[in-house]
Amino acid sequence: MLRVGLTGGIGAGKSTVGQMFVDLGCHLIDADAIVHRLFEPGQSVHRAVCDAFGARVVDADGGINRKVLGEIVFANPDARLRLNSLTHPAVIQYWTEWLDELESRDPGAIGIVEAALMIEVGSYKNYDKLIVVVCSPEEQRRRLRERSGLSDEQSEARIKAQMPMEEKAKFADYVIDNSRTLDETRRQVVRVFEELSK
Repeated sequence: MLRVGLTGGIGAGKSTVGQMFVDLGCHLIDADAIVHRLFEPGQSVHRAVCDAFGARVVDADGGINRKVLGEIVFANPDARLRLNSLTHPAVIQYWTEWLDELESRDPGAIGIVEAALMIEVGSYKNYDKLIVVVCSPEEQRRRLRERSGLSDEQSEARIKAQMPMEEKAKFADYVIDNSRTLDETRRQVVRVFEELSK
């Protein structure tokens, strides 16, 4: 089985590109979706985050209020490192087990893990191939404004919290530029899929 990492800057369009690969027959797991599960009440990561950040990050139903947590960690690098140390080991274990299970079911599969920080935390080294999705800085900021309702200041804090896209691209086996139309992005995805399928 081919194990592929998919990453890129916030707002670059990782999820859009990931869905295009799924449409072509790849299997994909999204690290953000894993975090949602790990943040559910009863999970050990949920308890650890509540212990570390206090009642202010717990919403009315007992879950983690990701908006409040985001405001804390994107304003404070130490808090962000603390959160990452609580979540990343569990997320990596989850997707490793998912890949192993996929390989046992379908040894010829292409299994893709989509995660924003795989280069920053070093887990990109665990993949056979790495795809980095990039877009222009103007497009990145426009998408963040439209999709999240964040202020310009909040958007900039999130962008600065990640490695710049041009730096991420240096680690890539394949770079997909998602700055323009979806058709242009899809053409790039198909080309990469054909290479991976070989």
